[in-house]
Amino acid sequence: MLTFLQARAIPGVEVVEKGCYRRTVEIDGSVGSIAVTHLPHQQSLSVTIHFTSVQSLPAIVARVRRLFDLGADIETIDAHLSHDPQLAPWVALHPGLRAPGGWDGFELAVRAILGQQISVAAARKLAGQLVALHGKPLPKNPSASSGLTHTFPTAKRLATTKSLGLGMPAARLVSLKALAQAATDDPNLFRPFGTIEEAIARLRTIPGIGEWTAQYIALRAIREMDAFPASDIGLLRGAAKLDGAPTTPKSLLHRAESWRPWRAYAAQHLWAANTNEIPHTEGTHA
Repeated sequence: MLTFLQARAIPGVEVVEKGCYRRTVEIDGSVGSIAVTHLPHQQSLSVTIHFTSVQSLPAIVARVRRLFDLGADIETIDAHLSHDPQLAPWVALHPGLRAPGGWDGFELAVRAILGQQISVAAARKLAGQLVALHGKPLPKNPSASSGLTHTFPTAKRLATTKSLGLGMPAARLVSLKALAQAATDDPNLFRPFGTIEEAIARLRTIPGIGEWTAQYIALRAIREMDAFPASDIGLLRGAAKLDGAPTTPKSLLHRAESWRPWRAYAAQHLWAANTNEIPHTEGTHA
């Protein structure tokens, strides 16, 4: 989880170091920060919250739980996915693998658009530029955590900004502005909405958001645990390693039917498989 978050940490907003995840927080105009560490002997997370409004604490804790996927019934999910004889060795290699969530739905959707057809590192750099230009600076505080300087810009802030000032294709800039306006008009845009198909269809009405982007947003922001961006190159490569043969988005979707209703967790194992060696499979079974 920390490796995943570190690779995507937005400069100024997030820092991952020495086993600790830290980030800035903005809720209803108030700003602060959190620090999250693992307590393995207690099978828990320790969260330190610096925030001016006590009333916001339940919302902050809920976001931490969503980000680290603490509500997952991981034993049931692993058992279900292990019924697939090809996937079972990968589940055994990464027992308890959770699906990282998004701290904020709008922030995650912006990340997804910025990451279209570019590397994770390049998307992270663009996000840092966006924050530096439009994020809210934290008040000067000598005791504040180093590296945390801004909060992520709100949807309203980006919707009312004439120029985003980012060097990227015009179509993607239009998509970011459309997303900001949609999120401003509908505060519930990134909350669960009907079936996963309905949630995907609603996201795809926003210009520039195609099937992959909508599925990724549904997985990490809306927390649709059956979301599955089948055209993702990492998933396709992971599936090819799983089955020992190349695959297509269409065939992968068909292959994933048996993983329902937890395809999002199967996706995590495929992404992990894409970056790991093939595990020893002797003794595995359906």
